[in-house]
Amino acid sequence: MDAASYSRREQRGWYVYDWANAPFHTTVVTVFLGPYLTSVLARQAADAHDLIHPLGIPVAVRAYWGYLVAASVALQIVLLPVAGALADYSHRKKQLLALFAYLGAGATAAMFFLTGSAYLWAGALFLVANTAFGASVVVYNSFLPEIAAPEDRDAVSSKGWAIGYLGGGLLLALNLLLYIRPKALGLDENLAIRIGLGSAGIWWGVFTVIPLLSLRKRQAARRLRQGESALRVTLRQLFRTLSEIRGHPQTLTFLLAYLLYSDAIQTVIALATQFGHDELKISLGPLALAVLMVQFVAFFGSSMPSAP
Repeated sequence: MDAASYSRREQRGWYVYDWANAPFHTTVVTVFLGPYLTSVLARQAADAHDLIHPLGIPVAVRAYWGYLVAASVALQIVLLPVAGALADYSHRKKQLLALFAYLGAGATAAMFFLTGSAYLWAGALFLVANTAFGASVVVYNSFLPEIAAPEDRDAVSSKGWAIGYLGGGLLLALNLLLYIRPKALGLDENLAIRIGLGSAGIWWGVFTVIPLLSLRKRQAARRLRQGESALRVTLRQLFRTLSEIRGHPQTLTFLLAYLLYSDAIQTVIALATQFGHDELKISLGPLALAVLMVQFVAFFGSSMPSAP
């Protein structure tokens, strides 16, 4: 297919999924959930030694968020390759995208109800939402070869990133205004945070409708034989790949290096606000402003044309 045969409508709809899910990372993961979970929910459940006991395991209150982030990464390492292979073998990619997106959006919206010492529920909702977020992005990315010519994919992908930064920054700005001046609306600070967390889930769910309506159903990228199950073939392929990867040391080295590089960046992003709030005693307002500035700088950076 030449570039002219690809649908601009599909591309525009595809961009909107970045706009839909980005507030989960900005409002929830980067800014509000870590400090709220540590300073409010877990703190109320802590014993005299500042320990909580999820599943009977003693954990320092300030370490709980870090363990949750690590656990969510471990889950993604296991489940995301399965989601990617399913996207290749299934002709129901739109349904997969909807499944993961609304699972994540529902778990995020439910964070509005986190009160008291509900740190276990908070941890469970975060694990579900973050894992579903990652799986939905894997399926979302698998649409790119179908909606853009090879020479256009970099530009189309960059536009998606830019729109995502804009959407994440916009909702964060609204939630920051609510957090800074809650009393003007008759709210307390914790309720303002809970509204911010829940709003990210609602935003995610509402705007996901647009890509689901815009993207067309296509045949699976890889055909199944008659009687084969997509899940069974996916798992068989994954185990075969893992068993053969030792024969490709450069590929294995690249994957391990990328995992360390990418997760190091994501760890800094996820823990920076909690560290600033908990250790440096910086209030959430200035920290959120710093994250907000990054969103709009990243938007302009992603919008710039690539060098030839």
